[in-house]
Amino acid sequence: MHILLPPSEKKAADGDGPPVDLASLSFPGLNPLRERLLAALSDVSRRADAPGILKLPAGQAEEALARNRTLREAATLPVARLYTGVLYDNLDLADLDAASAAEQVIVFSGLWGALRLTDRVPAYRLAMAVSLPAAGRLGALWRPAMREALRLDDGGLIVDMRSGPYASVWKAPRPAVAVRVFRERLAGGGTQRTVVSHMAKATRGRIAHDLLKAGAAPRTPEELLKAVADLGHTAELNGANLDVILND
Repeated sequence: MHILLPPSEKKAADGDGPPVDLASLSFPGLNPLRERLLAALSDVSRRADAPGILKLPAGQAEEALARNRTLREAATLPVARLYTGVLYDNLDLADLDAASAAEQVIVFSGLWGALRLTDRVPAYRLAMAVSLPAAGRLGALWRPAMREALRLDDGGLIVDMRSGPYASVWKAPRPAVAVRVFRERLAGGGTQRTVVSHMAKATRGRIAHDLLKAGAAPRTPEELLKAVADLGHTAELNGANLDVILND
């Protein structure tokens, strides 16, 4: 089983390792584009209009730009510690077997493309939806690079928990299951389902944690559904989607 995750805008800044070494990162075929984007991001982060280009909230722009300007020299930390948002809080990697999680989890990134939990990179800020003046729209840049460099050929089921911009840059060459989250409530004498956002992140993180903690190894969508149900979640299969239902 491979679990694909998006990054988080929130990141730890307590790096304690040497500067990033692209040659040490997973998926080395992505390194030419990583190199190009590092240079482009550093350059744009020195511009007066950088906050608008990078779509940075006003209260976070100064710190984010300062980090982006020093990515080559900044201390690094493992991806397992880097991301600190809602999904990763619920993923709770500290409670999991580190080696097993590192084999199964792949995190997608606007700057690095794809990373494993053991890869060491500095804190940065670059969303996949951004278009860099000296490089172009990130999604369009990453798609061909990902097709060539990211090959998961061991036959394990791919469980896709990425958000839209990150899911668009690489599609599995074989059937995969995308995890969606809905809230179900009584309405007008029946039930109504609505898409949720904040709780969707928490739920995906918790399901990923539970699957990894249990050592689940589903090889088909049906086996994934059974594993998720056995772990106490309400879910159903709808085509290529595993729909997780939260009840009010």
